[in-house]
Amino acid sequence: MSEKDQFLATYRDECDRTMRVLHAYPADKAELKPNAKLRTARELAFAFAAEAGLGMLALQNKIGEGPLGPMPEAPPTWEEVLGAVEQGQEDFETLVRSMSEEQLEGKVNFFTGPKQIGEVRALDLCWFLLHDQIHHRGQLSIYVRLADGKLPSIYGPTADEPWM
Repeated sequence: MSEKDQFLATYRDECDRTMRVLHAYPADKAELKPNAKLRTARELAFAFAAEAGLGMLALQNKIGEGPLGPMPEAPPTWEEVLGAVEQGQEDFETLVRSMSEEQLEGKVNFFTGPKQIGEVRALDLCWFLLHDQIHHRGQLSIYVRLADGKLPSIYGPTADEPWM
């Protein structure tokens, strides 16, 4: 199995896990903001869609061509956020599938530090974005608990979804 195929298989599995957590979140508590420094649950959930869009720009080597402008705002409803996340995941996966192994071995511009853009291997960028999705999913799993939602299994049993 090529590294591209390994990435795509892992990406699909992790996106499915992310969607289970998103669907477990109580939509009527989308504006939950556990701390003044944190985003609302709706804004945090939309980060999955925004990052997919940013990743697509990077894979098309459009980062560093000029100002990116502000990040898009989260849609007003939880259902619209879920739709945007699903579409973003699908579009990102489709783009990666369409790229050749050579393209994925090539360099693209992306953020390498605060206010810094540098070259990274395209497939390393894909893995970075996937790991960041996993990180944000972990944050969202805490929001699920705070919102009195039922946390689904991510990598193992939870109090709400025991395996035994």
